[in-house]
This record gives sequence, structure tokens and C-alpha cells, in this order.
Amino acid sequence: MSGNESRLQAIYQITNRETLEIDKTEPLNEIWGCDVFSLAKMEDSLSKNAYKAIRKTVQTGESLDAANADIVAAAMKEWAVSKGVKFYSHIFYPLTHATAEKHDGFIITNSEGHAITEFTGSLLIKGEPDGSSFPNGSIRMTNAARGYTAWDPTSPVYIQHTDNGATLMIPCVFMSWTGEALDKKIPLLRSNNAMNKAGNRVLSLMGETDIAPLNSSCGAEQEYFLVDSNFANSRPDLLLTGRTLFGAPSAKGQEFDDHYFGVIPARVQVYMQDVEDQLYRLGIPAKTHHNEVAPGQFEIAPYYEAANVAADHQQMMMTILKGTAKRHGFICLLHEKPFAGINGSGKHVNWSVGNATQGNLLDPGQTPHDNLNFLLFCGAVIRGVHKFGPLLRAVIASAGNDHRLGANEAPPAILSVYLGSQLEKVYEDIKEGKLTSSKSGGEMDLGLSQILNFERDPGDRNRTSPFAFTGNRFEFRAVGSAQSVSGPLVAMNTMLADSLNWIADKLEAELDAGTEQTAAVINVLQKLIKKNGNAVFGGDGYSSEWHEMAVKDRGLKNIPTTADALPALEEESVKALFESTGVLTPVELASRYEVYSEQYILSIEVEAKLVVDMATTSIYPAATRYLSELTMTSSGLGEMGIEMDNSVAKTVASEANMMMAAVKNLSEALEKEDFASTDDHTQYFANVIRGLMDEVRLHADTLETVVADELWPLPKYHEMLFIK
Repeated sequence: MSGNESRLQAIYQITNRETLEIDKTEPLNEIWGCDVFSLAKMEDSLSKNAYKAIRKTVQTGESLDAANADIVAAAMKEWAVSKGVKFYSHIFYPLTHATAEKHDGFIITNSEGHAITEFTGSLLIKGEPDGSSFPNGSIRMTNAARGYTAWDPTSPVYIQHTDNGATLMIPCVFMSWTGEALDKKIPLLRSNNAMNKAGNRVLSLMGETDIAPLNSSCGAEQEYFLVDSNFANSRPDLLLTGRTLFGAPSAKGQEFDDHYFGVIPARVQVYMQDVEDQLYRLGIPAKTHHNEVAPGQFEIAPYYEAANVAADHQQMMMTILKGTAKRHGFICLLHEKPFAGINGSGKHVNWSVGNATQGNLLDPGQTPHDNLNFLLFCGAVIRGVHKFGPLLRAVIASAGNDHRLGANEAPPAILSVYLGSQLEKVYEDIKEGKLTSSKSGGEMDLGLSQILNFERDPGDRNRTSPFAFTGNRFEFRAVGSAQSVSGPLVAMNTMLADSLNWIADKLEAELDAGTEQTAAVINVLQKLIKKNGNAVFGGDGYSSEWHEMAVKDRGLKNIPTTADALPALEEESVKALFESTGVLTPVELASRYEVYSEQYILSIEVEAKLVVDMATTSIYPAATRYLSELTMTSSGLGEMGIEMDNSVAKTVASEANMMMAAVKNLSEALEKEDFASTDDHTQYFANVIRGLMDEVRLHADTLETVVADELWPLPKYHEMLFIK
């Protein structure tokens, strides 16, 4: 079957596909959290003392004794078995952006040979996967392979339904036999503890006496593309790498801005409903869905939750998005830039800090100039971004995100903070040593009696900022769509802890010297803004003027690639940050540098090998076949005395030859093995291999525009993006 026949068959199948019917949606109050062993379910099934113990563990992090763990495990098993579950799994989050799980049966046999179910506290608390078979940066080797998972009681267990049955999923941490963190959850929990301790210091100095545990919150907006599986299955690049390594631009892309917030295609709407019903059963508060800017691109956004739970839920959401897409005949692409020339996908991480007594400490209220707690915590964020901007860039570094950062829909690779006009003025006043009134947004009045007036926000939005204040939280807009949110949350919590400790030290000295509280706060923040205010920028982050000013005048760093970003993990200031806060040991930090560098190299290597393969076995044969047809046609017409314009044939021949010459150069470059260091290796792939891949693509994409459509072997952009 020719390329065009295959594509025509795919288009026919898609356009004549019947929309998958799903069960009628049950009322939200009936399905919400029904597959979660929540505190409410525990209260119904546990003794009073056991329930009090587990509730305190969940709410405050206090340890749970072994006896109560046995009681919880027994109740957990009974609840799961009553819902048809036969297996349980310790699910954990290794140093990839995916999840890992090992399934065990509740079943054992007794002395009479009968099958019975058993699940004790010890089975709940500890599991034992192989520590050496996961990315670990040489912490665990094959001859020293033991690793452990341990139950995290602060993240609820839940039931995962598949076509093959149901499994009780137990969120866990993952560590080596020697105690090093091999996962993303342990550092996240540690970073929250560090932030809690530092925040308590500041609040105590501010005269607060009733201080509940502080927790960071997270709400991650997830962007993704949907491509019909008939097209995706004909694209080896989409199947193996998640992005198109070849593809000429569609005549129509996103130029008309007609897809953003447009009417959701019926088939996609059914898919979204199916996804959200599954999320609601798991207690995941999916709140918003809509078309995104690029054709074929969509977004789902949850409500805010405690960061640890939100991180687990985010992983579950990605799994459900991908798994459900297959049932609906789609492939869900989470890659940051699956299609060249149109918007890529991010994961905007909305982050805040608060507790049950002081509330959201990043909520300025109506009069932010009077809200001293807010000014201190917001100031701590400004200092953190300024001091640890390269770290923030490193934790969102990946081969996929490199294609997106700095493009016209994504923040630049320069880390800055957007505060909005109201807060910028407040901190400018502080820089001058004073606190004056802050300007409100005023009332929105359109002069239409039928349209109700409303209070306008005090500041505009700046979508070019990688780290923007959006009313009562910060939005880290530079996170990649395929990435775990844990890494960014760890960095943000830890930099905040460091800055809060710095503030506490300075504030304590001011108060000990007899300075009145408000004056002491102004003095501390004045020092902070004078030293770290260069990170605050409210203008166009895409402009060349900002890029020049940021680097030359403000001393900020422009870090375009992962190869440039990851060395930040080796900087002494970053090592000191993580070690002083107890979030990562030097060994754990070094392991992450090695793991993420290796993942970057492997990602590009797989893509490069696939470029060679697809160009050689698919694109070049199509070009030569078309050239042969042109030659035969020209010869036949010549015999009839008709002269044919052979410019197309010349273009095909020239581009095909140049493409194969570029393929040869790329193949030879991939054979290089001697690298002086990890940094040398990543830089080679960033600056040499990627450039050679782009050269092959340039010629291949030109061929796509001239080779007869009936011979082109790959589904094209306009088909994949617009046919749903």
C-alpha cells in the first residue's frame, strides 16, 4: 500500500468512526472519591483511637505506630476486597517522569490448602523493588541492588481500575538500602518540612502564636495534544519519541486564533468526560478543560491541593490521559513540542504556601502594603528566584522542553519574576524605605446597564514571564508538559525555606536591637529588594531588549539548553542550599545530575537514530520513486515532441542528495564515544547532534512540499492536527 493509500484509509476510518459511547455520567456526589480510602472512609471502619492516630499522621505528619498500622492495613484490605480488588501495589516515582509499580496478591494459602487473604501493617509499610534497575546515578549497582518502598500515609491509597481488574494502589517513597532517596517524593516531603520550619520562624517573629503546620499547594495546568491513532501508528517518530521529527508546516496552523477556547470537537468532549469521571472517582479535582491555542491541543486544570498529594494526582492524571486516549482511538501526546511551528505544551505549576491558621501566606488581601506576613513571604520568593534562577531552570530542563522554552508561546530561558503594577509599586516604595497605600484595580464599567460591574484585578497578566504572580499564588509557567511537578516543587519549597531563614535571621537581629516591628520588616525587605530586585521584571519577556538587558545590566543568566542548565546542580551554592535544608545530600544531588544528563543524551540519541532510519527507509525511497516517475514522464513526453519543465525533478534530486549527505554526517557523528566529562557529552549532543538532525529535517521537509502527495509515506501536519 502506498503512503497516500495508507493515509486515505486512515482518513476514511477516522471520519467514519462512531463516537465511543461511555456509561451515563453518574452524579458528582456519588462518584467523588469513591475509589479512595479517604479519612472519611477510615473513620467508618477504624476504631476511634486508630482513626485519631492516622488522622494526626495525615494532617500533621506525626508518626504512626506499628499497632495502628496493622489496624489501618486490615481495614484497607477489607474495603478493597469488598470492591473486587485482589491485588495491591506500592506505587512510587523514580527519577524518571513516570511512575513505577509492583503488584502483589492479597492471597496466601493456609495449612489446609485453602486460599485466604492477608494484609498486615508490615506489608503495607514496606516493599522491596530492585534499586539498581531504576535511574540512580551510581548509588545502586547490580551487585548492591537492594531498594525499599515505604508507605506515605499523607497521600491516600486508591483503587486503579483496568480492563483486567482492579488494584489497590499505595503511594510510596523509594530509597536505597543505604538510605538515599531514589525518587521524587522523598525530596518533596523534605522540602515541605524545611519550608514549614523556616516559615514558623518568620511567623513567630511576627508575633503569631497559633501556627498550624505550613504546606505548599499546587495546581498544575496540563496541556496535551490528541492525534488519531490511525495517523500516529503510521509515524514511528510519534510512537517512539512523542514528537514529529519530520513534517512541513500546514498551510493553516494557529494564525487565526480560532482554536483557542473554541467549540470542543464532539469526540474530544466525550474523551474529556471519560477522563474526568475517572479523575473524580480518585478524588482528583479536575475543574477546567478547553481547547488550547494550537489546533489539536487541549488543556485540563485541577483545583489546588497540598503539594505532595497534587504531585501524586498529577502523575495519575497523565496516566489516565494516555490510557483513556487509546480507548477513544487517540494517542495523547505530552511531549513539549510535538509539532514544529505551532505552540508546544507546558504544565503551568500554580504554587502557594499556607496553613489552617494564617491562611494563604501569598494572598495580599485588599491592602497588600498593610499585610506584613504577605510582604515577607512574597519577598522571600523574589530572593529565591534571583539567587537560584539557574536551579529553577535546571529542574525544568529536558530535551523536549528545550524545543519549547523561548518560543513565542513559552517563557524565555531567563528566570525573572512578574509581580504586577500594584505589587511592583509596593516593593519600589519599600526600596525607598517606606510603605504607602497600594492602588486597587478599580471597577470595570462598560457603560452597559445589562452588564454587571465588577472589581478589576489590581494587576494585569504577563504571559511572557516564566514566574508570575497571579493574584494569590505564583505560576511557574516554564515547566514542561511531560515532566513531574515534584522537581519544580522541591526547588521552589527549598529556595523559599532558604530565603525565609535569611529573613528570620535579619528580622531577629532588627527586633533584638529594639526596632519596632513594621520598621524592622521594612528594613529587612529593603535590603532584600536592593540585593535581589533585579529578578523583578514586568515587561515583554520575549523582546530582544529584555534578553540583552537581563544579562548585561541585571546579571541574570540566559540558559537555552538542558546541557547549559544541568551544571547548576553542581554549583556550590546549590549543594549548600540542599544540604543546609536537609532536602538532598551531596550524593543524592550528584546522582540527579548524572541521571538527568543521561536521560537528555539518550532522548536525543533515540531521536537521531530514528531520523537516520526514517530518512533512509521512508523518505528517500519516496523521493527517488517520484524522481523516477518524473523522469519516465519527461522521457515519454520528449518522444512526443513535448518539452517538460524539469525544475521539480532537479529540486527532488538535489534535496534528496543533500538529505542523504546530512544523514551520513549525522550517522558518523553518532559514532563518537570519547568524551572528557558528562558536561562535554551533553554539550556535544546539544550543539552538534541536534544541529545535524535539523539539517536532515530541513531537506526532508522541503521534499514533502514537492513530492507527489500519493507517494508521501507519512501522515502530514494538516491531517494530524485538524482531522478528529
